[in-house]
Amino acid sequence: MQTSGVAAITSPHLLIFTLDDQRYALRLSAVQRVLRAAAVTPVPEAPEIVLGILDLHGEVVAVINLRRRFRLPERELRGSDQLLVARCGALTLALAVDGTEGVIEQADEECIRPERIVTGMGYLDAVTRTEQGLVLIHDLESLLFPAEEEQLVQALQRLQS
Repeated sequence: MQTSGVAAITSPHLLIFTLDDQRYALRLSAVQRVLRAAAVTPVPEAPEIVLGILDLHGEVVAVINLRRRFRLPERELRGSDQLLVARCGALTLALAVDGTEGVIEQADEECIRPERIVTGMGYLDAVTRTEQGLVLIHDLESLLFPAEEEQLVQALQRLQS
């Protein structure tokens, strides 16, 4: 158990992405690829956080609206946006983002546990500083609520049957 307040980052390599000029990150080890945004197909009975689905080389993947999850202003998916294809628990998801900035390497001692800053930051794994400012490192394992994950799995299963 850590008591120093420094986060233990599984992978020191982070993929930086943006939403409304705010910088976020995911562990690079969770990201499979980055794609240019594409048209998505709406899914009936999917959780509100789901924009729709797309076909990635024969695999049906749900596209997640991070703006809704992070309580940012809504907007339509643009051709200039990007999709981060990543593992989220048992699912592969495409996360809609404005863009990516690249990969950085941050040592554990440069990452701060979110509860040291403010409690209730459930989606965050850590916060780190870069020359360009603070970066919020998100925890993909807590991105979907259990009920949302179950609802999404059921919706995807109905599509494939």
